[in-house]
This record gives sequence, C-alpha cells and structure tokens, in this order.
Amino acid sequence: MTVQAELRWTDNMQFIGRADEGPAFVIDSAEGGSGAGPMGLILMGVGGCAAMDVVSILKKRRSPFTGLKVRLSGERAGEHPRRYTHIRIEFVVHGSGVKPRDVERAIALSMTRYCSAVASLNAEVEHTYSIVEEQMDTDDDVVQHPQSVKPG
Repeated sequence: MTVQAELRWTDNMQFIGRADEGPAFVIDSAEGGSGAGPMGLILMGVGGCAAMDVVSILKKRRSPFTGLKVRLSGERAGEHPRRYTHIRIEFVVHGSGVKPRDVERAIALSMTRYCSAVASLNAEVEHTYSIVEEQMDTDDDVVQHPQSVKPG
C-alpha cells in the first residue's frame, strides 16, 4: 500500500499539505504559528493511529465506553537530528462499566501489533490509561496505569 502526500510552500516556513485525497492542512514553524509543526504532526499521527485502534478494539469487545481522549508528550534529542527519543501517551477512557482488562488489551494490541505510526518510530513509547465514569466533558483525576513498550 502506497500513501501519497504533497506539500506546497506558501511563505516563510508555512506549507499547505495534503495526504492522498484527504483535506488540506497548514504546517508551520513555531514562530509562524499558523499550523502544527512537523514534530507536532508526528505526535498527533501516533496519537490518532493508536486512538483509532483502541476505539475499534473496544467497540469489537462491546465495551460501554462513551469517549476517549489521548494526551501525548514527546522528549526530543538535544542534537540534530532532534528525533523523538521518548513518547508518552495517556489514554483517558470515559464510560461506566468499562473493564480495565479491555482497555489494557486494546492498548497493548495497538502498541505491539496494529499502530503503524508507533512501529515507524525509533523511540521508546510509554503509555498509561485511566477510566473516567462520567461523560467526556469532565477532567476528573483518576488512577493511572503505566506501561512501556520499546520498538521491536
């Protein structure tokens, strides 16, 4: 399977990007501020890939989840190329009656088998999850369940 992408330079460090037939989006430097930067897009790609896997697996397991939020942070090397050396992913699953083992299994399958974005990186990817028994719009403090996966 081949994915096609194209970037068109507009001004300064701003580009308009499009992958396959998807919508266009702006890529910019931190100074320009009109869009996400390339490294932020990598984090969002990892998060989006893992989130889609987790949602798909939880649905297949008929989990009663009502929402999912994914928070990511990445540590970068100090020298060029300033690649990610460590990525932390926090999955916040909302819903009443969600089984921790279902969430753990969904995340484990995503991290070790399905998420091609994680598999494409040369960084340690750590993840945690929490289950919140309210609707998605809450940010209650909950118990964290840390895990760590090193790329194969």
